[in-house]
Amino acid sequence: MAKAMRHEVPTTMPRHVAIIMDGNGRWANARGLPRTAGHRAGVERVREAVRSAAEAQIDYLTLFAFSSENWNRPKDEVSDLMGILRFFIRKDLAELHRENVCVRVIGCRETIQPDIRALLNEAEDRTRDNTGVTLIIAFNYGARDELARAARLIAEAVKAGRMDPESVNEATLSSYMDTTGIPDPDLVIRTSGEQRLSNFLLWQAAYSEFVFMPCLWPDFDRNAFYEALAEYNRRDRRFGAVRTADIAVGS
Repeated sequence: MAKAMRHEVPTTMPRHVAIIMDGNGRWANARGLPRTAGHRAGVERVREAVRSAAEAQIDYLTLFAFSSENWNRPKDEVSDLMGILRFFIRKDLAELHRENVCVRVIGCRETIQPDIRALLNEAEDRTRDNTGVTLIIAFNYGARDELARAARLIAEAVKAGRMDPESVNEATLSSYMDTTGIPDPDLVIRTSGEQRLSNFLLWQAAYSEFVFMPCLWPDFDRNAFYEALAEYNRRDRRFGAVRTADIAVGS
């Protein structure tokens, strides 16, 4: 029997981890499989990521499930992705609820199919009072769209006289974002070796640590999750400040 790979156990855990799940299509292509097979394999890693986050006592896990730009993919692939989402929510919601996971969805809901919107609402409503890991699903999400929607709401409040424009600050904008009430991610992980945010949490990730993993998402297992956490643990987070030791030596 093969031995399980040992991983470094971090001493400092991030409170909020966000993951850009990239590489499903390439994983499938490398095996001569349709892209849908890669997306289905990726769902298994979603389940494992939630379990790993709970095990590591991480409070918030955000997964970039479907971007607002993904609608530009081939219609067959988009249709398959919607089918996978429907299957995941219908099959896994009960288990997530039993495991005390609280589901929250971010992204624009006005333009998505009514049945998908109903499923997302059901996932939130059913798990709202759970106190375990908060699983944040970014669906039909784009950070620029989120910022534009927040700015529009603020502009409407100012126009209606409900808000003084002089009072608008960073906290105001944060309160109008989809993630209001959720702490900013401490760690953003992207799989597949790509090193960009792809319009994901641009406002919230201002001081996040980034870890770019070479593995494709369907290969991102528990050990890879802990490798990313260990890398985070080695970082020196200063939030724009400098360390006392650096000041002492004139850095």
